Amino acid sequence: MANTVQPKRLVFEQLARVAKALGQANRLELLEALGQGERSVDELAQLSGMSVANTSHHLQTLRDGGFVASRKSGVQVFYRLTGDEVTVLLSALKDMGERHVAEMEQIVREHFTVKDDLTPISHRELLKLLRTGKATVIDVRPEPEYCAGHVKGALNIPLEHLSRRLAKLPKDREIVTYCRGPYCLLAFEAVRALRKKGFRARRLNDGFPEWKANRHPLEFGEGG
Repeated sequence: MANTVQPKRLVFEQLARVAKALGQANRLELLEALGQGERSVDELAQLSGMSVANTSHHLQTLRDGGFVASRKSGVQVFYRLTGDEVTVLLSALKDMGERHVAEMEQIVREHFTVKDDLTPISHRELLKLLRTGKATVIDVRPEPEYCAGHVKGALNIPLEHLSRRLAKLPKDREIVTYCRGPYCLLAFEAVRALRKKGFRARRLNDGFPEWKANRHPLEFGEGG
């Protein structure tokens, strides 16, 4: 009688293939970039500091693993995440690493917690503040990323422009900043600059991709 492979084993083999596609730091960084919106291979190469050929190779691996999809426009190839479940998976991976991998916990403590020891604001708390008009939200990402999607009502003030916009920010509300994700230093730096000028400021506990994956209110296009 011929040996047969159990369906469960076949499923686990495919899951292992999916997990293997994540097994490279550059690929995780590319997924964070794609969480902000669709990008061309050339744009992703510039953001990541890799060659176009190397970037394309990593993207093809991610595509084979089901994480990204692509389309061609002329000579350009554009990539996007296949769905919000990619962001959910990366968030779970982050939480698991921070809680159970000592090396990662130390890195987060030494390079991120030390920059802001106040508890960041949660999605639930921010939604409550927005409903009652008690918060102003600042998106500190570059304008193209903001236009591709942002927290509803957020102002777009990239970090390098913040000092010029301080006079127009209300001091009777809490200022909440966010950027690309939980390890994006732009939000940390914005909070530090705001507090130095007397504003009550906190950062969102993660970034735009996580807000979008949780189906919270969004806007697209130009804004503040």
